[in-house]
Order: sequence, then structure tokens, then C-alpha cells
Amino acid sequence: MGANRGLLFTFLCFVVLHGWSLYSAEAAVHYYDFVLKKSNFTRLCNTKSMLTVNDSFPGPVIRVQKGDVAYVNVHNQGKYGVTIHWHGVKQPRNPWYDGPENITQCPIPAGTNFTQEIIFSDEEGTLWWHAHSEWSRATVHGAIIISPTDGTTYPFAKPDAEEVIVLGSWYTGDVKAIIDATLATGASPNLSDAYTINGQPGDLYNCSKDSTYHLLVEHGKTYLLRIISAVMNEEMFFGIAKHNITVVGMDGAYLEPINVQYIMITPGQTMDVLLTANQSPSYYYMVGSPYADTIAPFDKTVTTAIVRYHGNYGPPPSPASPSLPASNDTPAAENFMRRLKSLVSKDYPINVPKNVTTSLYITASVNLIDCHGKCAGPMGMRLSASMNNISFQKPTVDILEAYYQTLPNVFTDDFPEKPPYEFNFTGDVGPNKIFPSLGTKAKMIDYNEAVEIVFQGTNVGPPENHPMHLHGYSFYVVGFGSSNFNSTRDPSNYNLVNPPLVNTIGVPKNGWLAIRFIANNPGVWFMHCHIEKHASLGMEAVLIVKNGTTAATSMRPRPGYMPPCSTS
Repeated sequence: MGANRGLLFTFLCFVVLHGWSLYSAEAAVHYYDFVLKKSNFTRLCNTKSMLTVNDSFPGPVIRVQKGDVAYVNVHNQGKYGVTIHWHGVKQPRNPWYDGPENITQCPIPAGTNFTQEIIFSDEEGTLWWHAHSEWSRATVHGAIIISPTDGTTYPFAKPDAEEVIVLGSWYTGDVKAIIDATLATGASPNLSDAYTINGQPGDLYNCSKDSTYHLLVEHGKTYLLRIISAVMNEEMFFGIAKHNITVVGMDGAYLEPINVQYIMITPGQTMDVLLTANQSPSYYYMVGSPYADTIAPFDKTVTTAIVRYHGNYGPPPSPASPSLPASNDTPAAENFMRRLKSLVSKDYPINVPKNVTTSLYITASVNLIDCHGKCAGPMGMRLSASMNNISFQKPTVDILEAYYQTLPNVFTDDFPEKPPYEFNFTGDVGPNKIFPSLGTKAKMIDYNEAVEIVFQGTNVGPPENHPMHLHGYSFYVVGFGSSNFNSTRDPSNYNLVNPPLVNTIGVPKNGWLAIRFIANNPGVWFMHCHIEKHASLGMEAVLIVKNGTTAATSMRPRPGYMPPCSTS
């Protein structure tokens, strides 16, 4: 790390002496070392060796202020290549360090290191980082906390304390072996064996009671809970017994405060929630339970932690439990989504595009690939997934490098603006709609276009909610609904006044969802479902936002070193 700091110091001196201005004078620079290696952890009566950062699960917290810059030197001491993604950080003009494997970089080879530059801009609140190489994010992830700048504060009363709450998935088996087997055989991947809160499954699982996470609170004080869903394949309801909570932020932006009994949080999302300790001193369960309104298999277990009040009292025989919606309660999930609205004020203005200049209509489906009875999926076929009926195939040379260097035969720029053929997407789709095409396709977008994307869920394969994540941008969720999107009727009901500004959002089961943003961040940006099994099966695409007409509206030059790509 010392050598890297010395090189960085020399570079920054060169920048200053030559009059280059990379960051504002107020921006602080932070340095972190992430050591990726196998560590032993015991859960559910079993010990296993798994990939972690700095021997911790969840991994270390990155703490910055709005507008700062962080350098993270990732030392890969594992056995295979891995990348790290800074989820929700826009990285203005800087896709080189965004992290998705074979999209903006190739994996950091085992036995090497790679220093990534994370440029924070207008994000404020809670984000997170995670590995972006197949299923390695199950154990390689952690929080990013972005505090207000000096001289400013939260748009709500300052809490007495704060705590990071990470919801995760636990697999007794090796997660790389699980996804490798899925991709080799075409079968459905193993389900997780537990969910976790801050790395612990909780009282309801075997051999877990003594290690249950406890949040200590004092009566009358208010706590800012920075909630992150690192869960792999299920969305979650979350609540605390006998306590309402107030949601004040989401995905690094503020919301109009809403007082609720529960939240619904998708894989990839973060929420800032205020908890006031206003009940009688005792123990109260904090619970995460799955929302998975689908016929596809899912982990039906429940994770718990304990909110424990300070004081002299005897603990109850069993903590009180919250009443959370059932796993198939879609109205409960959608009612929560409807309440999410941006906080709009002089200090927190919003800019919802009103006049759309680029429109995309994108279906999201779970599919099959015919392998003539030789695969282990349904009917002897291979499981797949798609966007606009194209199952994304990752190249061996990363797309950003290919785009920047104009390399041939890596990707094509013909991702369709609408589904290749129209049918009743949410009705009886019939067997002929189940097979996707395969491709590595990108959609080219001119700089500063006002973009609308309508995601359409389909009845192809088991329908369910699909949390869509777009790298490099936050976007406004201007509307959602059931059944097929109607381009004449549905836009009249859009919320263009105070829609939530997020980077990950669930497309309703057999429904649609519309987002808008200004394409003012040039680069190669990944777009995918954040249910990990769907992403691995191909529910992914790439947006390439072209450079503007000036250096300040163009991608930054390629760094001198990027991890090398495979040629096979």
C-alpha cells in the first residue's frame, strides 16, 4: 500500500503543478486496502472456507462525505479472478473502475492487485460495494456510507446513533461450485440455506441462537438504520416488532419520510430508516422474510436479530415478533412501492425529464434453451433468461475495452428498442415464445438524451418480480402497473412531480415499470436483474452512452493498467 500511496502522491503533485483540476478543492481523498482471501466461518452447525474481504462477513465499511474520492487497492489472494463493483456510485465519466466482470474490466487475476478509483458525486446516504463475478458477491460485500458535507446536515433531525444492517444469504455449500454446476448442467441452482442479518442467521436456525445479532438501544433515542439487501435471489420484507420505522432515504438519495410497519427491499437496494426506541425496555425481534410471489422454488426461511433495550429487566421468554406480509403478498409489496417519493426542496431539487427523446421497451423473461434432452433443467432443457428475448452472453474481452479500442467481434450495437415480436406478454404466451436468441448486444445512446425505459414483465417461464439495476446512473421511477404496458393510457398516470430517484427497482410480476433519466454520463454501463440466478442466466444488457462534444462531457482516458483479459 505504501508504494501505491507514493505513486499516487507523485501523480497528484504532477496534477497540481500542471494545473489540472480533477476534483473540487473540498473533496477529501480516502484510501482502503481490500484483501480478498479464503476465511473460515461457522454457521448452521458447519464450518466452511469462503472468499471474504479482510476476513470479515459482511466486509469493511467505506465511509466518505458527499463528493469525496476513494482509492481501494484490491489484493486478490484467492484462487480465481474477481471484480468489485461500487453499487450506486455513478462514477462520472469513469466507467473504467465500475467493476462488472467482462463489461468494464476483466477479473483481477489471483495473486495480483488492482487499485480502483471511486468518484462520488451527488450521492448521499447509503450505498454498498460487492463482487461482480458470478456469485462471489454472496460473501464479498459491504456498506458505503456517504455523509453530508461539512456545514450541511440531514433533511431530518440528526439521529442519536446509526447502525448498518446488511441482509444476506448463507449457503452451506461453496457458492462458486453452485453456480458453476448450474451453468454446466442447465439446472436450477441450489437454494440458500439461510438468510442473515449482519452475517448471522438468527434464533430460528440450528446452532445460531448464541450468535444472533443484537442491536442495543436506549429508550427515547432515535437510530438511523442503514439497511442493505445483499440477498442473492429473493426480495425481503423487513420489520421490527411493536416499532414503526420511518423511511427517509433510498439508494443514496432522500425520500419524503414515510412511517411504516415494514419495508420491501429488493436485492441491490439500500434504505435509510429511522427507528425510535419508544417501547417498554425488552427484547424485540428484527425480522427479514422473503417476498417471492412465484411458482419457482425459493428459500422460505426467516432471519432474525434482536433489538435489545438498555436497562435492568429480565429478558422475555421469547422476543415479540413483527407481523410481516406473506411471501406471496404482492399487494403489500406494491403498496409499499407506491409510497416512495423523492424529497423535493430547495436543497434537494429534482430534474425529471419531461420530453423523452429516446424510448426503450424491454421485456424480462425466464426462458429455456433446447439441448435435445441432454440438460438437467425442465423437460431436459437448459434454464436461461433474457431481455427483449436476447440471453446475454458475456465476452472474454471486456466491452468497455472493445468499445474504446474499436475491437471487432466482441459485441454488437443492435440491442433492440422493443421486443423482436409483440404478443400478450402477461397472458397465455404459448410454447413458441419460450426460446431466446443468444447475443452480446449493446444499445447506443447519444450524450444528453432524455431516456425512458419501460420494463415489461412476462409470463414466459415462472413470472416474478425482477429488480432491475442500472450502473452509472440513478433514475426516476415514474410509473408502474399490472398487465401489459399501454403506451396511450399509462403515461397519463405517471408521477413527474416527485418520483423516487433510485438505482435498483423491482418490475412487478406480470406487470410493467417505467424509468427516466438524462444520459449525461458517457461510458459503458451494465443493466441487469439483481436476482443473481437471473443475471447468471442472461437477464442482462449493456447501454453505451456516447461522448459529448467536449472533453468535460467525454469518458476519461483509459488508465495505464487494467487487469488483463483472457483470450480463450
